[in-house]
This record gives sequence, C-alpha cells and structure tokens, in this order.
Amino acid sequence: MKILRIAHHGVVQAWRERERQLRDLGSDVTMLSARRWNEGGRRITLDSTPDTFVTGVRTFGRHPNAFLYDPVPLWRALRENPDVIDLHEEPFSLATAEVLLLRAMRRMTTPFVFYSAQNIEKRYPVPFRWFESYALRNAAGAYACNSDAAAILSRKGLRGISRVIPLGVDTTRFAPDDRSTPSSRPVIGYVGRLESHKGCDVLLHAARANPSWDVRITGEGSAYTDLVALTDSLGIADRVSFLGFAEDAQLATRFQDLDVLAVPSLETPRWREQFCRSAVESMASGVPVVASRSGALPDVVGDAGILTDPGDPDALSDGIARALEPSTWTSLRIRGLERARTLTWPHIAMQLRDLYRDAVSENDIGRDIVPHIIIVAYGPPDLLEVALRNLGGTFPVTIVDNSSSLETQHVANAHHATYLDPGKNLGFGAGVNVALRWLADNGMDSNDVLLLNPDAQISAKGIATMHADLHARPRIAAVGATQVDPANGNTARVWWPFPHPARAWLEAIGLSSVNRARGFAIGSILLLRAEAIKAVGRFDERFFLYAEEVDWQKRAVDSGWSIAVSSVDAMHIGGATSEDGSLREQYFHASAELYIRKHFGNAGWQIYRSAMIAGAFARSILLSTSRRRSAAARLLLYLNGPVRALELS
Repeated sequence: MKILRIAHHGVVQAWRERERQLRDLGSDVTMLSARRWNEGGRRITLDSTPDTFVTGVRTFGRHPNAFLYDPVPLWRALRENPDVIDLHEEPFSLATAEVLLLRAMRRMTTPFVFYSAQNIEKRYPVPFRWFESYALRNAAGAYACNSDAAAILSRKGLRGISRVIPLGVDTTRFAPDDRSTPSSRPVIGYVGRLESHKGCDVLLHAARANPSWDVRITGEGSAYTDLVALTDSLGIADRVSFLGFAEDAQLATRFQDLDVLAVPSLETPRWREQFCRSAVESMASGVPVVASRSGALPDVVGDAGILTDPGDPDALSDGIARALEPSTWTSLRIRGLERARTLTWPHIAMQLRDLYRDAVSENDIGRDIVPHIIIVAYGPPDLLEVALRNLGGTFPVTIVDNSSSLETQHVANAHHATYLDPGKNLGFGAGVNVALRWLADNGMDSNDVLLLNPDAQISAKGIATMHADLHARPRIAAVGATQVDPANGNTARVWWPFPHPARAWLEAIGLSSVNRARGFAIGSILLLRAEAIKAVGRFDERFFLYAEEVDWQKRAVDSGWSIAVSSVDAMHIGGATSEDGSLREQYFHASAELYIRKHFGNAGWQIYRSAMIAGAFARSILLSTSRRRSAAARLLLYLNGPVRALELS
C-alpha cells in the first residue's frame, strides 16, 4: 500500500519510528514533515538521516493548528497518487484544510484519514469550524490518541472509521536498568514542556515538604524563569536541577536516573493532558509514574501508576511516597514494563496499517458489484428504446411500466430487461419502490441502483465513472451526472439547493443568483448506494411526480450521508414523457408543498407559500404579457394551495 503521511512533528527523529515500522510491514510510506518546529520547548531542525522517506517542507506560522505548508512539495507528493493520505494534523487546522484543498484541485478521490488529540469539545470560529466539518464529513477514517478525542469526533459527525491508536514508545531505547529497589535518596523527575498548565509548580511545592528528595526537571518552556524563582522562594534550589532539553540517548539516560516520574498536569478550560509521551517512556524505562487524574492520563497510565488529584501538592506528595515504598515500587515497575510492551511502535504501526486497509476497503464495498438500472416508464417507448440502446446491454435493467403498454414490454424483452407491470400509474417514487422490492425479493438488494429516466441517455462508460465516484469515499449516498440540454447543447444545471422557506424568499425578492448551494442532484440520472438505500429507506410514495428524489437525498444528508455529481457525457430531454405542461406544473408545486410541510411543518409551509405568492404577484404586474399570465396562474395556484388545486383538477 502506498501511503502519504503529512505530519509536522516528523521533525523529531525518534517520532518517525512509526513510519519505519510501517515500512518494515511492507507499506510504501512517504512522509512530509516540517523543516523546523518547536517540540518540547526547543526549535528543532529536521535531520532526515537515515530516513530517506521523509522530506522537510517549509512552514508558515508557528501554532500547531494555524500554520501552512509550502504547497509545492504537497502538490508534488499528491501527484504520486497514494492509496491513502494520512493527515497527522487536527481536522480543524489550517494545514488539514490546505492539503484537502490541493486534493480537491487535483480532482483526487483518494481516501484520507486524519489524527486528533483534542479531548475538550470546542466550537471553533469560522473558518476553522468549516475546515473541521468538511474533514469530518469526507474522511474515510480518523484515529485519536485518547478515547475522549475519539468520542468527540463521533459526536461532531465523523462519518468514517474511528479508532483509538495511542502514541508509541521505542523499547530498544527506553529500557530499565538493573536496579531492584529505589535509591536511598530518591530522585523525582519531570520531563516535558515547562508551561504553567503542566503543573511543575505543584511538584516543587510537594518537594518542599520532602527534604529527602532530589528533583530533576528536563525540558524548556515559557515557565522556566518563574519556576526557577519559585525554587528560590521555597528554599529548595539546592535540591532542584533544571537540566534543559534532552532527546534520544541522553533522554533515555535521564529516565534511568529517576526513581519516580511525576506528571502533575493541571486542567484548564481550554486544555487537558492529551496523552503524555513521557509517562510511557518512563514506564518503558522501569520508572514508576505518579500522575494527575486528568485528561488522558488515567487511560495512558492504567494500573501501572498512581493517580492523584490535580493541583494538590499534598496529594502528589502522598502518591510519590507510596510509589517509593519498596514493594509498591517493584510492583509498579513490573506493571509499567508490561504496559509499555503494549505500546511499542510495531504494535502502533500494525494498528495504523489496519486502519489504512479498512479505510481503503470501505470505499471498495460494492465497487465490484454491477449496478442495477431501474427505469420507470410511461407513455410511448421511443425514447426508452434509445436509452436502452446506449447502455449496450452492459448492465442488468428493470423496467417498471406505469402505462402497462404492450409496446414497452416488447422493447424491454428485446433488450433482455426485466419487465414489471404494476397495473396502474403509481407515479415515479412508487414505481421505483416496485423495482426495489423486486430486487430485494430476488436477493439483489446489495446492488447499487441507477435511476434512469426513459428520456435520459448515458453510456456504459459514463455509468462506470459514476460507480467509481460513488465508491471513491465512504458515506456517499448518491451520485448525479452532468448533462447537456439537447435543445441548445448547453450544460444543464444538475446541482440545486434543497427547497427551504428562507430560500423561497430569496427567489421572491430577486436574489436567486445567491441561492446556488449544492444540496441535491437532479434525479433524471441518479446512482444510489445500496447501503444508503437500506439506511435511508425507500422513496416516499406520497410524491407522485417531482421531489421524490429530492426528499430521498434530503433524508440521506440529514442522516450523515453526502451527495456528489460525476462529470460524464449524458443528456436529458426534460418533460419528454408527458405532453401536458400545465399538469406537470401542478404536480411540481403540489410536490413542493408536500416536501415543505414534511420537512419544515405547517409554519414553514406558510412562510414558503407567502414567498411564492409575493413573488408571483410582483411578476404578474412587472413582466411582459405572456409571462404575466403565467405568473398570475401561479399566484392563483398558491392562493388556493397546490395540493388542493391538484385534487380538484
């Protein structure tokens, strides 16, 4: 499998072990990382030796969620057509939005997954909220380093696969020494960024009450000066060592020199501990962990450490004292080593590989099953004959004949299509349901279904393109088709906004040009996903003609599915199956009333109706004679009510 991983933290050589292990498992991994980044309180420059798979990319901005990559290397990497894109960035970040924009510009359907550690449910400002929403709707999957973050993604609408995959540890580097008991003069350590929310001041206050401790602090950050001043004011400067930043072998040695690692993280309204690498590295080094009962720490530490109340020096002091008792120390050391063995990079790489495989195979479900074509026919079969001829006999076809025509049956038989006669004109939606029930009764409800109007034309190649686009990513419920108007050769409009009371008023006041949202695809050529049909249900048979496919797509979108449109060569002769234009007009507006009442209630219908009346009244005065008559007819229709008018006609 060809994997493109984009992660600014790859600047840290030790953290690229995930990619090395993936490559050892046979994956073709390419990684793009920041050239320089602040990790652990120090700005690090990428050293790609010996990792030839990683490329450093210039970045603009320093905040981990508000920076951009140089787009040129990203564009080149996307050009290599990976099987899956792994964005090791938060879904709301600028970097995620940048990569997904470039992916869209390249018209790629490659599935992507993203990473999250955010364990506080936040509502982000625009445009970050939009970035997050798009990623959640379109990702094939996501992985979080803690269970709270994974739950938040699901609540916010993640449609793809969700996994909790922790961060790993290199147990060949972080390993225990041969001690069997803690030191006679205990060494208590802290490893991490020196920031106020990390709670180092709590550790210093605890150390003041325990003169037998020595404290060693590894790390850099903005709180350094304040912490040094605090050691002076507490009178413990002679027992506290600020050792600065460390990595690789030096960091491993510092862990081995400790008797207990303290992780006194605090909770703030905007931050909780999201994982804590140092806790895992400490356990792998045979050093017991005493941590705050905060954020992800209980999950990370498990029963291999001692948890205390955050922000309480006395509780931290008691926890460390318990950890230093020889029998407890030995027990925690053993459990910590066992816990670390479940978090090795080979284990993490296997979990990621499985996520990638599932993300790709999720898109492949149904891809190899030939779609079944449903045509609801009515009237003369001339255009139906042309539509079937264009298909070339490539796909199975079921024809539901609402006109019970012998000629239509002959055409169906000539093209080896299944012919179903419901005995009367049921309308389009009910006709589709007749075919769907027949497919289910005959064990073919796992087939995707192409709804094809008899007056629409598309080739087998065009249908194959639509089918590939339907399975390009998970949770696509339906795919429409670009179409040409045969009357003038112009491209027909196939994307329309879902009808809405507020949008009706935009039309009424002449602002239809701003009402261009992409809501549903017109149903003359519409491919439906089998899983979506099972999840959303069949068509609402109250819609006799028009809006039945709009209602189905609305229900799908409201259930978390999405709609797409394929760029194919297709044609639709609108209204060719009916010669009575006035009757079609009545059906159209009656269906609009039914749709608005169904989704927005009576109040929504009255708002919609008043907009239609206002717009029709204005047009009946301002337009030319022939158009005034049409507007006046619509005004009368809405004054009486379209459904009632149709019933009386």
